[in-house]
Amino acid sequence: MIQIDDKIISLDLFTARFSCDLQACRGECCVEGNAGAPLDEEEIALLEDEWDRYAPYMTPEGRRSVEEQGVAVLDPDGDLTTPLVDGAECAYTIRENGITWCAIEKAWSEGRTPFRKPISCHLYPIRLVKLSNGMTGLQYHRWEICRAAEVLGAAKGEPLYKTLKTPLIRRFGEAFYEELEVCEAELRKMGEI
Repeated sequence: MIQIDDKIISLDLFTARFSCDLQACRGECCVEGNAGAPLDEEEIALLEDEWDRYAPYMTPEGRRSVEEQGVAVLDPDGDLTTPLVDGAECAYTIRENGITWCAIEKAWSEGRTPFRKPISCHLYPIRLVKLSNGMTGLQYHRWEICRAAEVLGAAKGEPLYKTLKTPLIRRFGEAFYEELEVCEAELRKMGEI
């Protein structure tokens, strides 16, 4: 583990290789699991404000789930998450050509909304954990359905943090990302990675 400001970073971010392979996994991370995607409180207002822009991309079942449950729900652990359709897939999912992905991101990709998607989805497989001392932990979440992403990532050879440069900068800023680059260089110099 390394520390940058108020963040504790798992060494996995420098050693793991991961690159989403939607042709192999078909977007199952949006379907599987026991809760929706984690949400930051600030994202609730964005989801509400942008509803009219991304809702047309959603399935009727997804829209109904949001209309009944709200744009966010509390999971069994008391964490804010995206609502689910019938306790299964995320309410914001869509399917195109057999691949499941995000209606919000589809609207974003077409210039309909400035909100790309929840940061937890954009950062995946990095999970943010609030630690008891007030710090934030950045951990690599391994999941069997993402095995193809590990294989593709290994073939590409790029460390996880570099693969996720855009969402890391989106969440923590350019200076934090530059610190990660410095840390990688130091870890290599010390033979830690």
